[in-house]
Amino acid sequence: MRIISGKNRGKKIIIPKNLPVRPTTDQSKESIFNIINNSYYFEDLKVLDLFSGSGNISYEFASRGVKKIRCVDQNSNCVRFINKTSKELNFNLKVTKSSAVKYLLSCLEQFDIIFFDPPYEFKIEEYFKIIDLIFKRNLLINEGLIIAEHSKKLNLNEHEKYTKSKDYGGCSFSFFSY
Repeated sequence: MRIISGKNRGKKIIIPKNLPVRPTTDQSKESIFNIINNSYYFEDLKVLDLFSGSGNISYEFASRGVKKIRCVDQNSNCVRFINKTSKELNFNLKVTKSSAVKYLLSCLEQFDIIFFDPPYEFKIEEYFKIIDLIFKRNLLINEGLIIAEHSKKLNLNEHEKYTKSKDYGGCSFSFFSY
């Protein structure tokens, strides 16, 4: 895995074998960040990365100048790895060990971008539960964006807040907003 842009561009990150992760590919990541770059100024963003795993997406945001990033993962090894890597790269990531739903139920902050990449075995109802919870709890600013990474086999376009999807290889990214 590598950081594809920003101050840490080209930095390779070796993921330990004990992490139960499936990092977003460089090609997919570059495409998604191009979309974000066309609508947002990175330094002004406040980002929530649910199911952070290796921290791949958060490192990319931090490298591009985002100062306020919250990573949430329930796996202790993932949390330790993100904290260690964040320190090594001099990123100020805030890392929380929690399930996504539990975190969302207690969260009192709003975010510009909420990215989530749950395990591919997640069912459509589980995706919708997280998206609905974000909107119900008003955790996304009015001009904000939710990006859900999922298997290409899953179609999330029936959600009322759905705006579009982009497919890259075997994965898809669905976008949701007010």
